Amino acid sequence: MNVALLALGVALLAATVIDIVWTTLWVEGGAGPLTSRLMAWTWRTLRRIGGQNPRLLSLSGPLLFVLTLTIWIVLLWGGWTLVFASVENALIDTLNRGSVSWSDRLYFTGYTIFTLGIGDFAPTTGRWQFVTILATGSGLLFVTLIVTYALSVLEAVTQKRAFASTVSAFGTRSEELVRTSWTGEEFRGLEVPLNTVATQLATLTENHKAYPILHYFHSARPDRSPIVEIVVLDEALTLLRFGIPKRQRPNEITVRNARTSIENYLETLHEGFVESADSQPPPPNLRHLREEGIPTISDDEFETELDELDTRRRILYGLVESDAREWPSRETD
Repeated sequence: MNVALLALGVALLAATVIDIVWTTLWVEGGAGPLTSRLMAWTWRTLRRIGGQNPRLLSLSGPLLFVLTLTIWIVLLWGGWTLVFASVENALIDTLNRGSVSWSDRLYFTGYTIFTLGIGDFAPTTGRWQFVTILATGSGLLFVTLIVTYALSVLEAVTQKRAFASTVSAFGTRSEELVRTSWTGEEFRGLEVPLNTVATQLATLTENHKAYPILHYFHSARPDRSPIVEIVVLDEALTLLRFGIPKRQRPNEITVRNARTSIENYLETLHEGFVESADSQPPPPNLRHLREEGIPTISDDEFETELDELDTRRRILYGLVESDAREWPSRETD
């Protein structure tokens, strides 16, 4: 027995199983050690090659997806090949064509883990028959788990884009969203849209916890980017909550619920993907709200309120930078 080959094979299998289970089943654990490093390395490489090119960066999600699934299968396949190669007579050629080669072992482990049945090669009696059963069981379990994971990620990507489309329909700038809801005397019609967005964002947050690769599905269009739309929404809520006098503000519970949903989303991404920016982003513009007859507090008061939101807005800015985006332009003077 070649102990080195056996140890290497078992180590590969253990690392692969841990990474698959960690990534696909541990909702709170993020991506596994191998997958998290692969995602970070691939994203940095694409950023280095493509810079701010949205077309190239839009390939990051599908590319990482294919790479992750491929590496899992290759490591599982390679690990079992090394295990069967650790003993010279672990396999026999049922057609008596001579000694078993490395390509023969690859062939045997391939159709074993993909549960294709027994072909030209078979395990020798005893423990290797039991090992073959383990290899078949691991293939049936983990290949099925990988396929299920892939379908779940694709569904989460669809939900992510649907959320961005929902928010972008309200307006492309925070000031525009606030003006749209102003009737001339009060803010009206915000409850249902904000509650809907909060629900969708809660789902998106849980999806990011369950499928960390979701963060790397980059949209080429800014108005289809959840990160950009979350920034627009949060800035609008900041205007409503801190830029408008208290007596004219919309329903406090509705605004707080939406802001809490955004805060939970930021906490999830800040833990594994995003670092706070070195400075605050540009503040929202109150001037155009005043031109529409919307009451606001003074610029100095608003600036003081924004200072209290320094940490939150730096994380938002860092989120935008991590996604290779520009901060959504405010309406200028």
